[in-house]
Amino acid sequence: MKGSYDVTAESEAPASAVWSLLLDAHSWPRWGTVDALVQDRSENLSPNGRDEVGAVRAFRTGEVVTSERITQLRPCELFAYEDSDNPFMENYRARVTLEEKGAGGVRIRWRGDYDATPDVHPLLAPELTRIMQRMVTGLAEAAERAL
Repeated sequence: MKGSYDVTAESEAPASAVWSLLLDAHSWPRWGTVDALVQDRSENLSPNGRDEVGAVRAFRTGEVVTSERITQLRPCELFAYEDSDNPFMENYRARVTLEEKGAGGVRIRWRGDYDATPDVHPLLAPELTRIMQRMVTGLAEAAERAL
């Protein structure tokens, strides 16, 4: 079954502060809903926190480890990735877009599409939207704290 989410948050931080956090997989457990970066299941991580297209970032949440491959980067505008290994979803693709606000700051939009089995989808769809809203809000707040 097809599923999707589309969540937003606004931050008073500039797009460059948000962008730095998105690129640095090591920062995600500090502001997101993931518990840890699993380095031995990740590939091509940048030692300076500037992951590039093709990098695979594995994150543990509870007992579950999922991996995502960066597919597209447009600095301070677009961060896109797809699933590399996910036990609950297939064909997962997500895009984080950053749009400068006229009075300063940035609007962050995080949206994704995925396929899930019929037995998992009814539980996954609403929970994933809640999780991703916490992710985008955490990202916006962390960028502000970094100022």
